Amino acid sequence: MPGKRDRLARQRHAMGMTQEQLAVQLGVERSTVYRWESGEVAPRPNMQPKLARALSVTPAELTNLLVIDSDPSGAPATTRGRLALTSVTSGNPRFRQPLTEATVPRRAHDYQGRIDIGGSPRDFLAGTVVETPLPSRLGWTEVEHVRATTRAVAMSENLFGGGLSCEAAAAQLRWAGQLLEVQAPNEVHRCVAEAVGNLASVVAFSAFDIANYAAADRCFEFALWCADYAGSWALRANTLAEMARKAAYLGDLDDALELIEFAQVRSDRITATARAMLTTIRARLLALTGRYVEAQADVDRADAHFADHEPEADPPWLCYYDAAEHQGSTGKALIPLAQARSNPELAAGRLDAAIRLQAAEYPRSRTFSRVRLASLMMATGYPREAVPIGRQAVIDTATLRSKRLMTELHGLARTATPHVQLGDVAELRHDIATLGRAAT
Repeated sequence: MPGKRDRLARQRHAMGMTQEQLAVQLGVERSTVYRWESGEVAPRPNMQPKLARALSVTPAELTNLLVIDSDPSGAPATTRGRLALTSVTSGNPRFRQPLTEATVPRRAHDYQGRIDIGGSPRDFLAGTVVETPLPSRLGWTEVEHVRATTRAVAMSENLFGGGLSCEAAAAQLRWAGQLLEVQAPNEVHRCVAEAVGNLASVVAFSAFDIANYAAADRCFEFALWCADYAGSWALRANTLAEMARKAAYLGDLDDALELIEFAQVRSDRITATARAMLTTIRARLLALTGRYVEAQADVDRADAHFADHEPEADPPWLCYYDAAEHQGSTGKALIPLAQARSNPELAAGRLDAAIRLQAAEYPRSRTFSRVRLASLMMATGYPREAVPIGRQAVIDTATLRSKRLMTELHGLARTATPHVQLGDVAELRHDIATLGRAAT
């Protein structure tokens, strides 16, 4: 006879659903379904009709499936037999790890280092529930909490690429988004909305970096909503700029140009650094469409804006746009012009400066500049100069998780094809192919 803790799971299996599929259908976390099936908690009353319909059972049958251990004390099922452990992190959230009657007596190990998790790591950790309660009223602490979270996510993405930060960042965003429903003074609420929108933009770019375009679009849309909600022209401009980068990467240059020109509306409301960043992106798009004279003029304007930049006046999310980033971005913008005129020096000097100036916490940006410089040298007839730059880029990419970087490396390999008779070039192409296979 099946145990009573198996009944709900057996019905789910009969419907041909995994825990994750049922969770998605109901709009809850997978860990919540795990807790229902383990008998640790019962679904909330408003959730039970939805669960019954998903499992094709009547409400009475569902009640029979949801057997929670009885307790003569009459304590609620959500707290009965549980020891709540709390710990404090830097952001001061509470982590609650429930230990139920079913798990407390079980010896997971024999105290000699042999641990039994009873299944796959994924299934084992699905039962670890993290509850971070929302405050009853927002204050400046929550504003700084979200900003600190965003800085941590951005640092992780810069160091390792979107592949090692996106999932955790998305979970942080889901929690932070709930703050917008909490009461707060108007100015605090505005700043929270702006901070949450910035986090959404960073998560969007992480998703873009690993080619999860649907998630990126959704987070970009949420960031724009937050910008409108907060009345933040700076966040609006930055988010539209990131969307333009994505559109350009995917080859939709018309859409990218429209987005960046929308971002430049009311440029009087943004800082000189932001104007330099937006103008540089527009220069890149103009160059890609063959409008070289206009592109060069925009690069000159971007240089003038950056000469006036005041970092202390910039919003927190613009801290990445320093001298190294400006050199790398303007160098990238000028690559089509340099290739068209067979004159690598039009862009190479800026790319080389970016490589030299880039700080240790931005290895991905430095690697992008190396790949672009190597590709430029290959395309303009300097393969021997390109090979050592390309080799270092391959070494650096191996420590990052970025599909965009791999795409650019494959572009370098294609650019190197006319020079494949050179042994060093052939070896570089082989190294890129090997790295690509390892990444997949």
